[in-house]
Amino acid sequence: MKFTVSNLNKFLFFKLPSAYISGVRVKQIEANKCVVTVKHRWINQNPFNSMYFAVQAMAAELSTGALVMNHVQNSGKKISMLVANNKSNFTKKATGRITFECLDGDLAEKSIQDAIVSGEGKTFWMKSIGTNENGEQVSEMDFEWSVKSK
Repeated sequence: MKFTVSNLNKFLFFKLPSAYISGVRVKQIEANKCVVTVKHRWINQNPFNSMYFAVQAMAAELSTGALVMNHVQNSGKKISMLVANNKSNFTKKATGRITFECLDGDLAEKSIQDAIVSGEGKTFWMKSIGTNENGEQVSEMDFEWSVKSK
């Protein structure tokens, strides 16, 4: 699969339908940056009239995972990838359209290359920042990815 916004959103529909139904969409993908958005709606709300934390986590994870998937594909090698840990910090109610941005693509690329050269598994943390339409941070999520050459 070529890594384009359209193909990633098709991937969501077929492979991660709960994220797609919740409104998670990729808006931009580059070698070192991925932007994912999700709008607060009835289907993804919590009882406090804001976006459910798990929906934010799906969007944030996708912003990191799409970068890992892209660099795995670019390596031309068979690489397994898995989220080993995650940490979250919520600073404001998530209402309106929330944008998650990850700028750690270079870290994923380096770790994948290290795993290929060493033949051992590598772990690395990637950060995704969620902001509302006013540019205010609503959440910060860190995902520890594990990659290993097969």
